[in-house]
Amino acid sequence: MNAAELFVRCLENEGVEYIFGIPGEENLAVMDALLDSSIRFVTVRHEQGAAFMADVYGRLTGRAGVCLSTLGPGATNLITGVADANMDHAPLVAIAGQAGTNRLHKESHQVLDLEEMFRPITKYSARLLSPNIITEVVRKAFKLAQAEKSGACFIEFPENIADMAIEDEPLWSKQPVMPAPSELRVESAAQAISAAKHPIILAGHGVIRAGAAKELADFADRLNIPVCNTFMAKGVVPFKHPMNLGSAGLQAKDYVGIGFDKADVIICVGYDLVEYHPYLWHPTKDRSIIHIDVEPAEVDAHYGVSMGVVGDIKLSLQRIAERATPHQGEPMRALRQALIKDMNEHAESRAFPVQPQKLIWDLRTAMKLSDIAICDVGAHKMWMARMFRCERPNTCLISNGFASMGIAVPGAIAAKLAYPDKKIVAVTGDAGFLMNSQEIETAMRLKTPIVILIWNDSGYGLIEWKQMSHYGRKSHVDFDNPDFVKYAEAFGAKGYRIDKTEDLLPTLKQALADDTVSIIDCPVDYSENLKLTAKLGETIIHL
Repeated sequence: MNAAELFVRCLENEGVEYIFGIPGEENLAVMDALLDSSIRFVTVRHEQGAAFMADVYGRLTGRAGVCLSTLGPGATNLITGVADANMDHAPLVAIAGQAGTNRLHKESHQVLDLEEMFRPITKYSARLLSPNIITEVVRKAFKLAQAEKSGACFIEFPENIADMAIEDEPLWSKQPVMPAPSELRVESAAQAISAAKHPIILAGHGVIRAGAAKELADFADRLNIPVCNTFMAKGVVPFKHPMNLGSAGLQAKDYVGIGFDKADVIICVGYDLVEYHPYLWHPTKDRSIIHIDVEPAEVDAHYGVSMGVVGDIKLSLQRIAERATPHQGEPMRALRQALIKDMNEHAESRAFPVQPQKLIWDLRTAMKLSDIAICDVGAHKMWMARMFRCERPNTCLISNGFASMGIAVPGAIAAKLAYPDKKIVAVTGDAGFLMNSQEIETAMRLKTPIVILIWNDSGYGLIEWKQMSHYGRKSHVDFDNPDFVKYAEAFGAKGYRIDKTEDLLPTLKQALADDTVSIIDCPVDYSENLKLTAKLGETIIHL
């Protein structure tokens, strides 16, 4: 066999189902080897789309999503999606073809040092300089990509190496088992929680990665401690759970922020600092922080850990809950009731353009609890994070570590491939939609029915929100859009335009029933952004 064939066998050995990418001259040998493989190659229309597909696939399944490009511009187009996966701790392995090794020492056509270029945005970056290292490099890339904390890895594959003859076998594929937490640390954490007057839990995406959502819900229920989640951990505790306070991270005095102000002990479970800056929820630096995770805490002036319980998150939560004394009559429940009241306030709104709260209410009504929303980045992300109710983990995916626009459409395609029996909705602004809307053709070709819900305000709404809040005027955020209905039809997809608010819910239901790609153009009233800012700035609740 040649090196490319061995490489593909190694990918099969790792359980790879899909590779998202674009063929090129420098990955010809790999593309040829894939013709005889069980792996399905998904040809995309832009490498950024491929990387986002691998990103979302990895985040949803826990198995590394794989993307492939050729050298030079193909590889640089992967960077945004790879960086997003790495910062959001989604398992991903990116592969790029490269010029022959006889050209790497000099200035040459399309040659960049890809190994070094990807090193700062991955956990591991390697160049295959010999066929006999392929098995080790591939195994290491997948091991690190899928380990806690998971992330992105990169492999550069020179074209002359790919054609070399080699006889070898893939290495045994196995992931390490998380160690149990220290009994001494468990006991100390239980005592600190028992002694607390007003504890609160901050749940991060690490809980979902560890498959510890049930254990966290049981922990909160047994000890009667309220839970707030980061944007990335939506659904980690069902919203119907009486201890659920909703999402933290709006960067304003939301109800959850008041909960942090009241708390004397903050229990951070599976929390990564990149999800929500500690200085925003712990500005005083005087609260006791208990860190429960698979790795020791990152250093931050506002994240001074009083106690760390490091090890398997499931076991940590179970063992602490067994030893700690439950709290009684938690007064923070008033915060939950205030949030629910906010969520219900616009359920019957007929205002047009549609208010964000109404958009979310109707979307939640139309979707089943097991369906998946892939949220892009923009003003709509803030509203979705705050008001879209989730009862299960990984049913509302939000990019928040790197927070890259353009993820929703390709991400929705990957979600449909991973979970073909679920309905998938890409929730996106008009700006983010057009960044990777070319992948509609990919979805149509693959016959992956998804719904794309466009919040249309003909501008960069989140930036305008910030500009108006800081300076009282906006700067260069307006643009024009194409006719999104005709745009959808040009791809062979279905297009819908919302002309009155009463049409939104039936249109959503119809689109979800369509066995194709459906695009809904919905005008949104973002004047609600500044109203929310003002409201939250005035929020005072006596606990």
